[in-house]
Amino acid sequence: MENDVKSEYQRISDKISYDDFLKRIEDMKKDYEDVSFMDELDIARMIVGEYIDEENVPLAKDNELRKISELETGLHDISITGRIMRISNAKAFVTKKGKEGKVQNIMLADDTGEIRVVLWTDNIKQLKNFSEGDIVKINNVEIKDGYRSEEAHLQGRSTIEKVEGEEADNLPEYAEKITKIADIKGEMQVNVIARVVRISRIRTYNSNGREGQFITLDLKDDTGSISLTLWNKDVEIINEIELKEGDSIKILGAQSRVRNDEVNLTHSWIGRIIKDNFDVPEYKEEVMKIGDAHEMKNVTLMGVVSKIQDAITFQRSDGSAGSVKSIVISDDTGSIKITLWNDDTKLDINKGDILKITGGNIEFDDYSETGYRVNTGWSSKIVINPEEDAGLKEVLEEHKKELEPIKIEDLHKLEDEGEEVDIIGRMMDLYDANEFQRADGTTGLVRSVKIADDTGTVRASLWDDKAKLRLNRGDLVKIENAKTRFRDDSVELSIGKTVRIIKISENDAQSLPPIDELEGEMYKPIKISALENIKSERDEVGIIGRIINLYDVNEFQRSNGTMGMVRTVELADDTGSVRASFWDEKAEMGLNRGDVIWIKNARPRFRNDTVELSVGRATMVIKPKDEDIAALPSLEEIEESIYKTKKIEELTEDDKNIKLSGQIIEAYGDRILYEMCPNCNKRVEYVDDAFVCDFCGEEIQQPNYLMIVPCVIEDDSGTVRTTFFRKQAEELIGMTTEKANEVIMTTADEGSLAGKVEDLIGSEITVIADASFDEYNEEIRLIAKKIVK
Repeated sequence: MENDVKSEYQRISDKISYDDFLKRIEDMKKDYEDVSFMDELDIARMIVGEYIDEENVPLAKDNELRKISELETGLHDISITGRIMRISNAKAFVTKKGKEGKVQNIMLADDTGEIRVVLWTDNIKQLKNFSEGDIVKINNVEIKDGYRSEEAHLQGRSTIEKVEGEEADNLPEYAEKITKIADIKGEMQVNVIARVVRISRIRTYNSNGREGQFITLDLKDDTGSISLTLWNKDVEIINEIELKEGDSIKILGAQSRVRNDEVNLTHSWIGRIIKDNFDVPEYKEEVMKIGDAHEMKNVTLMGVVSKIQDAITFQRSDGSAGSVKSIVISDDTGSIKITLWNDDTKLDINKGDILKITGGNIEFDDYSETGYRVNTGWSSKIVINPEEDAGLKEVLEEHKKELEPIKIEDLHKLEDEGEEVDIIGRMMDLYDANEFQRADGTTGLVRSVKIADDTGTVRASLWDDKAKLRLNRGDLVKIENAKTRFRDDSVELSIGKTVRIIKISENDAQSLPPIDELEGEMYKPIKISALENIKSERDEVGIIGRIINLYDVNEFQRSNGTMGMVRTVELADDTGSVRASFWDEKAEMGLNRGDVIWIKNARPRFRNDTVELSVGRATMVIKPKDEDIAALPSLEEIEESIYKTKKIEELTEDDKNIKLSGQIIEAYGDRILYEMCPNCNKRVEYVDDAFVCDFCGEEIQQPNYLMIVPCVIEDDSGTVRTTFFRKQAEELIGMTTEKANEVIMTTADEGSLAGKVEDLIGSEITVIADASFDEYNEEIRLIAKKIVK
């Protein structure tokens, strides 16, 4: 090889130095490293060709004619004669530096054997005048090692000429036998004339870490149908010959194989596809109605996409990753599930698209609502929103209207639970995900969200993987095939595995208001007096009110062992007052008596025929706008408004926030401290030298203490028993619970503070209190909420 390269250089030694010549070779080798047929000598000759202008004429004296059986690697500038038995389609290639070229093969045979002949870009145009069966002489070829055996490579100055007469004697005959599709068996090399009824899209595969591609043609003649697969570079033949569905073609040298008990064809490396007007029957495609589906193969269906599930990934037995996805299409006769695999799961299919599936197999499916599904495969073709079948498309367009998303307000018009619906809305509230255990012992995950559009809001539960989605407040989403469920006279949505959540752009928002407008409407505050119209604890309400009372934060232990906190806050506006429970971190908010706050989305709770509010982690508590604060009465005006002064004889059992003045005529101080469970806040009993909580069923090492001071107050109309708890009791006797407990522990006498309590007798007092009816004593009693100075 080295001497041959030097010989080539000698031809242009007066034009370029040897070092520069070698450097050019190395540079060009990088360009052609993907081209297996190009070696160093070929490249050297290409460089020489740039400096020398030679005619491509055969040099008989320099081209010794050899028999094919005599050819061996290393021979060059020789001639061979034979009959063309096969001509491949030309294949394009691109070097790493972007240079384009083509390569084409022919099989040449003489009376001694057969050899593959390789033609490059400049040689290929000489083949236009030749076809299979012609006898040719090829001059100036070089013999190289090939993939299977020696190969004859044409060079820049190689020529091809037709041969007739005596030189044709004893050469193998060329017989182009055409095989009918029905006669094709496994492991045959055949020539076929057929019509292309379907061209699949290009698919990819991975084999031992190398990426490849293939495409499938479905063929039909007057005896049957068969598929032809083209691999890797051969895929480009489709574009090279501008092949379309409906074209008639002749395929030469195809190889038959048996796969899954079906015979199919593979385009061989030396095969050729010729497009022409061959005599084969025309093909008319039949689209099956979905309602007529039954178990059969190779069908064509067309329908509007009515349901899409997210793709599921899995691991194949060889360790590679695969994916599967289910969709449902519908027409005017019914619906059917379609199973997509691997690359097809990445197709941009959306609900409402019209889908045409060609080459699918209808199979039984016990888990499908219709009992059937369409399984697609590597030979199936999927077309999104096809142009043909205008009449069917018109029917499907009408059916498509039934799949439009509905407004949230229309959810409440649905009569049946479990209906599947689509909505478009904006994420408003997102709550933390919670784990739970199913009956089978597995762990599940659920997350509650609230979604709004311009007509209302709806609560939805996201299950398992859907609960893990990265969603943010304000996100625009389209939710497909969510299931409705009824709870407390309201409709909620269940979003599980078969439901899709699609983030959409503002352009697709159907004029949905921005989040601040939705929030303003969604959390529009109501007057406190309107809370009595609330019918369900699942409603969420907003109020603007002024804090009139703040109670101490109480700690408690939940059933799962974690600690919680709660604080009671009373708020009022110009129509009334309401009690609110602030939980956990909300209990630690820096609130003060007289502050005005806006509770945006509190949950109502019913207690003793009154409505209270629950303010949890997801509840928003903010400062209202200045104009809303200014519109609210002052603390003094509110107290004067809601604290109605009454005489004792005027009391009723439903009275709340009444203001009563009188004199303490009795005060009971024999026992004012009671041991309480720190977990459930229930009273504990002292049994066998230990405190025990009957409610929790546990022994309590260190109880909390609750101060209670009962009194009787008298005015000029009567008397009423009034009980002071916690802060009100401490304020009444002028001593904290801790100090009182210290005195009792020191004296070991529960009645040691009786004298201090009895000193209250004769005192004038004004209280804010709630009334209740004591059924045992059949009398109205008061619970003091505040002592008015």
